[in-house]
Amino acid sequence: MSQHTSLKGSSKIKMRRNVMKRYERIDLMLKRGQIKKDGVPAYGLPKTKPEE
Repeated sequence: MSQHTSLKGSSKIKMRRNVMKRYERIDLMLKRGQIKKDGVPAYGLPKTKPEE
């Protein structure tokens, strides 16, 4: 009997994520120079596109 497709390992899934976690967005914006380390807002962080 074959294995159901939803139970296969995640190593075969190579899709690009289009949603970034908060810490990833902050790191990317710091690298781009859009925000300063002291001025990271608690709320209202702007949306960013991941690097391609």
